[in-house]
Amino acid sequence: MLPVIYTDRFLAHQTGFAHPERPARLSAVVQRLRNSPVSKQIDWQEPYAATREQLLWIHTPQLIDSVEQMASRGGGMLDADTPVGPESFEVACLAAGSWLAGVDAVLERGRPAWVVARPPGHHAERNRAMGFCLFSNAALAAYYALNKGLSRVAVLDWDVHHGNGTQQLCWDDPRLAYVSLHQFPHYPGTGSAGETGAHGNVCNVPLESGSDGTVYREAFKQTVWPFIDRFSPELLIVSAGFDANRDDPLSEMGLVPGDYGDFAHQCLARTPRVLFGLEGGYDLDSLADSVLAVVEACLTVSA
Repeated sequence: MLPVIYTDRFLAHQTGFAHPERPARLSAVVQRLRNSPVSKQIDWQEPYAATREQLLWIHTPQLIDSVEQMASRGGGMLDADTPVGPESFEVACLAAGSWLAGVDAVLERGRPAWVVARPPGHHAERNRAMGFCLFSNAALAAYYALNKGLSRVAVLDWDVHHGNGTQQLCWDDPRLAYVSLHQFPHYPGTGSAGETGAHGNVCNVPLESGSDGTVYREAFKQTVWPFIDRFSPELLIVSAGFDANRDDPLSEMGLVPGDYGDFAHQCLARTPRVLFGLEGGYDLDSLADSVLAVVEACLTVSA
């Protein structure tokens, strides 16, 4: 059985008409998983909310308060891309906590787990919510794992956009490694190969628009896996964005769902202790198909 952390409460984060980060993203994923041939091998689990004390590991009180207060006033815009609705603070805490529950599941079983949550997180910086993201879920999960006694945790980010927030929050800690493959130049403008972390613990792999699975696989072989293997993490957290699909409206890359299944197999060949957590992906069909491909890969070690 594969643990998948999810709750319908994630749908209550309202982003407004025509916003690409919409509740339908999760509905499409959940429907595809529940209607798939592997549905009986999925163990659906409820998340718990991250506490304020846990959020303070990575975020300033000012950021946490700004999200909470805007939600309590009925919502608004934190920036041009990042809306807050009346229930967004509660949902964002629950989303962050779902990644912590995912860490629990991986460490308890020694096998992979999945987090299907929103809002996403990898653009949220220490004192700034941006890029559809309120709190930095993957970074919080990494610090949670350290606080549970691990000494080395790696975050692999294959979302089409560079995870500036995760990078910032991992930058100064030699116990954390951050690796990102992303379209470049592209939003948010960070992620050049020269950004390497305070301890050589950051590896950015900028890719040209139009890059397909062949390009990605070569990047994994030549750069990503040598870097991760040298770091030798005790837990691998994957910021699993699926917006590098060729059908995605927010990028110009050439991946197909099967490519993501292959990436997942590569992760799991190195360690079964992998947490996959949803980031971007805005074409509903390719998003749902890609998540299913990764779930199927996880089930090869979770049965």
